[in-house]
Amino acid sequence: MYFISGLGADRRAFYKIQLPASYEPVYLDWIKPLANESLADYARRFSAAIRSDEDFIIVGLSFGGILASELAKIVSPRKVIIISSLGSSKEQPWYFRLAAKFGLHRLISPAVYKQATLIHRVMGAGSNETKAIVYDYVRKADPEFIRWSLNAIVNWQHEERVNNLIHIHGSRDQLLPIRYVKADYIIRNGEHLMVMNRADEVNKILSEVLEPA
Repeated sequence: MYFISGLGADRRAFYKIQLPASYEPVYLDWIKPLANESLADYARRFSAAIRSDEDFIIVGLSFGGILASELAKIVSPRKVIIISSLGSSKEQPWYFRLAAKFGLHRLISPAVYKQATLIHRVMGAGSNETKAIVYDYVRKADPEFIRWSLNAIVNWQHEERVNNLIHIHGSRDQLLPIRYVKADYIIRNGEHLMVMNRADEVNKILSEVLEPA
């Protein structure tokens, strides 16, 4: 199972995820985007890290879920599991589309995005351990990567869900509100980073949807 974290995050986002013994987790790190690179072209370069000669599943968190859907157009995963993400561009909140139309996302300074207090409020980080991880990867996030990612997210064109997509979402996700998405599994009161602070419930769903390898 290939894991892709969210914007500016790393593999620590999945530190509480437990898989059945027959599955091997592989954590994929974000690569640096090229100047003016489209998300589709980025996904083609990113796909080099995936061994497509064997069965595999892709798990994407938040922006990682968007990338997972793009990767599914290039490689052939047995399943795509997205958490706190979007199944298609039709599920984007209206203000994402407004930002794309008028370039409003370009007005957001990476310094503002990286404010740990803002990230904490939006993502709902819980324990001190979780907060420490979130604060650390927010502090280290590359401003250029943030700019590229925000542009890729609001301009994402992907109207149909990929085959074998499983969407897990929280009912209190403030970044991607539940009313805009069509999730297959909803975690009550789950927030954007429920993969960390509601991991037991995420793990239970994963155990249900993962057949023996």
